[in-house]
Amino acid sequence: MDAQNLDWIKVGHVDDLLEGRVKTVTARTTSICLSHFGGQWAAMDNHCPHQRGPLGEGSIEKGTDGKCWIRCPWHGWDFDPLTGKPPGGHEDSGQKVYPLKIEDGDILVGLEAEPEHERTVTDVMAETMVNWGVKRVFGMVGHSNLGLADAIRLQANKGALGFIGIRHEGAAAFAASAYGKLTGEPAACLTIAGPGATNLLTGLWDAKVDRAPVLALTGQVQTQVFGPGAFQDIDLKSAFEAVSKFSQPVLSSSKHAELMSLALKTAIVERDVANLIFPDDVQTLPSTKDAGQPEGRLSRIEVTPSNDDLTDAITLINGAKRPVIVLGYGAKDVRDKVIALAEKIGAPVLTTFKGKGLIPDTHPLSCGVLGRSGTPIASWFMNEADLIVSLGSSFANHTGIAPYKPIIQVDFERMQLGKFHPVTLPVWGEIGTFCDAIQDKVSKPADAPNQISEITERWAIWREEKDRRLAEDHGGGIHSAAVFKALTDHCPEDAIIPVDVGNNTYSFGRYFEPRGQRILMSGYLGSIGFSLPAALGAWCATQDFDEFKGRKVISISGDGGFGQYAMEFTTAVKYGMNITHILLNNCQLGKITKEQKSGEWPVWETNLTNPSFAAFARLCGGHGHRVTDATELNTALAEAIAHDGPSLVEIITDADLV
Repeated sequence: MDAQNLDWIKVGHVDDLLEGRVKTVTARTTSICLSHFGGQWAAMDNHCPHQRGPLGEGSIEKGTDGKCWIRCPWHGWDFDPLTGKPPGGHEDSGQKVYPLKIEDGDILVGLEAEPEHERTVTDVMAETMVNWGVKRVFGMVGHSNLGLADAIRLQANKGALGFIGIRHEGAAAFAASAYGKLTGEPAACLTIAGPGATNLLTGLWDAKVDRAPVLALTGQVQTQVFGPGAFQDIDLKSAFEAVSKFSQPVLSSSKHAELMSLALKTAIVERDVANLIFPDDVQTLPSTKDAGQPEGRLSRIEVTPSNDDLTDAITLINGAKRPVIVLGYGAKDVRDKVIALAEKIGAPVLTTFKGKGLIPDTHPLSCGVLGRSGTPIASWFMNEADLIVSLGSSFANHTGIAPYKPIIQVDFERMQLGKFHPVTLPVWGEIGTFCDAIQDKVSKPADAPNQISEITERWAIWREEKDRRLAEDHGGGIHSAAVFKALTDHCPEDAIIPVDVGNNTYSFGRYFEPRGQRILMSGYLGSIGFSLPAALGAWCATQDFDEFKGRKVISISGDGGFGQYAMEFTTAVKYGMNITHILLNNCQLGKITKEQKSGEWPVWETNLTNPSFAAFARLCGGHGHRVTDATELNTALAEAIAHDGPSLVEIITDADLV
C-alpha cells in the first residue's frame, strides 16, 4: 500500500492496551485486531478464517513450540501477534495486516479510501418501501438482519425513513399496529431470525384482527443451512402463515422490487400483515435493478351501494320515529359524514368501544359507548330504538347491538354483512358514499319525539351518578371515576390515547368523556401490554404526518399491562418522545380477580409485586409522579401532560372501585 494515499484513522491510545494483550477496534467499519507484543504494535483482520471468530477477543498465549500466538477464542486457531501468520496446518495463509503508526501516543491505522457503496438487493427493497410511502420502521438490529438494517440505515440517513430501536420485538409489532390503526398507512417492524421473529407474533395478530396494515421484515439464517437445525433456524414461512396475508422468502432469484411491492400492496389493500423473510446471505447480494413504484397499482376505494339498497334504506329511515346510529371503528375515516347524517334525522349516536371518541361526548347527539364498557345512556337508547343504522360495526359480543330490532348494516366487505345473524337490510358499499347518497333524501318524521332533549336528560342522570361514585372510599385507593374525571378535564382535545386492557380500560370506557381525542386499543385481540408500545407508534405518527403534528400522546394501562413492556419507557426517553403514561396501580390483575369472583372461583395468583413505577420513570430519565390521594390528581396530571418528554403518573387505585 502507498502510505501517502491511505486514510489514517485513530483507533486508540497506547495507554489503552497493555503489553501482551489484544483487543478489537474499529476503523470506519473495518473490524481490526490490535495487538501489543514485544514492545511492538500490529493491526490485522479481526476475523479468523474459521467461522470469523473475533481475534481481538482472544489472548496471546505460549504454544507447545515455545512461541507466543494470538489464540482465536472460538476454536483455538493461532496467529503470530505481529505478522498474522499461522504456525502451519491452517487452510489459510494468515491474516491481512494493516499499516499502523503512532503519533503523540495515538494509534493510527491506514486504510485505503472507502469504496463507493455497492447497491444491494436490500437497497432495492428499502427504496421500494420508501416509494410506497413507508415512513417508519420499528425493530431491533441483529446478526441475521445486518445487510437489511444497513439498507434501512442508508434511507434513514437520507431522511426518507425513521427508525426506532425498541427493547423487545413484541413492542415493535404493537407500535407498528397502532401506527397503522391511527394513520391507515403501513409501518414496518424489523427483527432477526428465530426468537426475534416469533416475538412479533402477538402484535401482528393484533394488527390482523383489527385490520391494520403492517409490514414485517424478518431476518433468517443463510439459505445453505435451511432445514438441518442451524442456530436460530425455524420455518418462518410456516410460523407467519396464519398471521400474514402475504409471506414470502427473499431469494437470490426473486424479483426483489416486485416482491416488496406486492407485500406493501397486500398490507394496504387488505389492511393486513405482510411478511418478507430475508436470508442472511441474500441481503448483501449486488443488484442493479430499479426500485418498485406504486403508480398504477392502487385504485380508488369508494364502493357505491346499489340503487335498490339505497331506496330501501331511505324508506326504512324515513319511517322510523326513534332511529339510532351505531358508529363503529370501521367508519373512523368518514365520521363527519356519519355525524351529518345523524344530525339530519335527529338520531342518537352510540359508538362501539373501538369507536369511542369518533363523536365527541359534547355533541348533542352523542350517547357514549354501547355495551359492557359503555354508558347507561347508550343502552337506554338501544332499548328504545325502532331502527338501528349500523355503520362500521362488526356486531361484537361486547357491543350488544340488539339483533331483534330492525337493522340497516352498511359495510364495504360483503362477508361482514349479517355475519353473526340476519339483518333487515344488508348494504354493500363504502360508508361515506352511503351517507352522501342518502343525505338529501332522508328526514325526521314530524311526529317523532325530540331525542336530543332525552339525550340531555340521560347525560344529566349519568353524570349525577358518576359524581356520587366519587365519594366512595374503601381505604384501598382512588376510585377510577375520579381518575377519568380528572383526565377528562385535563386531556387536550386533540390528544391521541392508546389504552390497554383490564379494569382500567373498562373504567375508561364508562367514565372518560372524549371531546375530539383519538383512541387506540387492542380491539379484537384484547392484548395486555398494548398501550405503551402503541404510544411509541402514535408519537411517531405525530412526527410523520401533518394531520397529527403537535398532538399529545397519552397512554393508559394498569400495573399488569405496564409490566409487560415497561422497558419501552427507556425507548421513549432515548428518542425524546412527548408521551404521558397514566398507570392505574392496584397491585393485582384486577380484571382477572373480578372474573374469578364472578365465576365463583377462589381468587388465586392475581396479586402482583410492584416497584414504585414513578421512581422507575425517573430512573429511566423521564418525569414520574406517584398519586395516593384523589386531591393530587389534577396537579399531577397537569404537570405530566405539560412535561416536554416522557412522563408517567402512577395512581394507586382500588381494584373494587371500577
